Amino acid sequence: MSKTRIAAIDVGNDSLKGIFGKLDYELNIPNVIARDIEDRPVIGIEELDSKEPLEGVHIKVHSPALKENNAIYRVGHLATKSDNAAELDPGSSKSEEDQTLVMLFTSLALDAVREENSANFPRNNKVIDTNYILGTGLPLREVKEGKDAGYRSKLMGSVHQVEFLVTPKYQGFKVNIKFDDVKVYPEGFAAYINLVMDNELNIINKELIDKRILIQDIGGLSTDIAVIKNRNVDDDKAQGFNLGVSESLESIREEIRSKHGVELDSRRDVVEIITKKNDRNHIMVKGSRTSVHDITDRILLDLAKKQYRLLRNVWQKNSQSEICYFVGGGSAVLKEYIKTLNNNLDGYNIDFFEDEKESIWMMANAYYKLIAEHLRRTTAQAKKDEDKKKVKA
Repeated sequence: MSKTRIAAIDVGNDSLKGIFGKLDYELNIPNVIARDIEDRPVIGIEELDSKEPLEGVHIKVHSPALKENNAIYRVGHLATKSDNAAELDPGSSKSEEDQTLVMLFTSLALDAVREENSANFPRNNKVIDTNYILGTGLPLREVKEGKDAGYRSKLMGSVHQVEFLVTPKYQGFKVNIKFDDVKVYPEGFAAYINLVMDNELNIINKELIDKRILIQDIGGLSTDIAVIKNRNVDDDKAQGFNLGVSESLESIREEIRSKHGVELDSRRDVVEIITKKNDRNHIMVKGSRTSVHDITDRILLDLAKKQYRLLRNVWQKNSQSEICYFVGGGSAVLKEYIKTLNNNLDGYNIDFFEDEKESIWMMANAYYKLIAEHLRRTTAQAKKDEDKKKVKA
């Protein structure tokens, strides 16, 4: 009998972050897919089985939720090496893209197929049946448009299958994914939960509880600015914008290619160049260390100015706000530029998370807290209902 397992998944534009079970497994894979054929070439099956599964995810996905059913993909690191690699485009809706679902199903299958989960999900001739309770989220703009309900309904009530094809260690396994429940949270609200509560939903930052807070979440495709008042997101004043870092990362990638003749695999490679601790804003050109500072500075400063304009406009409409927290992967990329602009211009009370991992994992952590609490409540209610039945009997 298959047990139900918790999954909290943030399908971010740059990468997917997932937290599973009782915080016993974390997964971070690039949000890149590439259509492929069934028998991708590998040099020897022995070499295949000695590799890490995450380096060679090659799957077929069957799901009634997909527009293109039974398609074959390279996913994550393997996809970044493909000529036809696909990343989410600016202006697209996360809830309506097959890529979001392919990434989501892949992450669940990668969790389920691990040997450590054989007690939770029994295996029968390499077929694994799973049950998950999922916590995930969508940009504020999509939730305000009511797209969360449609996204949830795509997931619930169907069985979604991931078949591992030429994947190290997992070749031949089929994972059937069924959801016992799905909760879709607005990303801005999730960020607030993560700021003020721990994994048991105990309040950890009491000084923030009754403050008027702005949370500017800069993602790949969009920016959400949540307005927190009286411990709740003010739905009327919260705003979502079609402005993320993806377009700027793509511009940097293209300019590096045209100026230096260096082809970077994906936007993730650009992020690493911008954020790495040593040799930041440098690449290797024909074996020589070369600065790309002029390219990154010009493009990122331009984006930071646009982000600062959004902050200024929202703060003017919410003049009694006390602080704005910048969160998300995009804020890690733009942090120094926004700080410099703020020091030279309006001097708002703003804050960033110095721990970049905390900022990048903020959504996944929040979804975990929220879905774990939801499970505790529903379990307690089910026990109460069962006890009532016993009393009546």
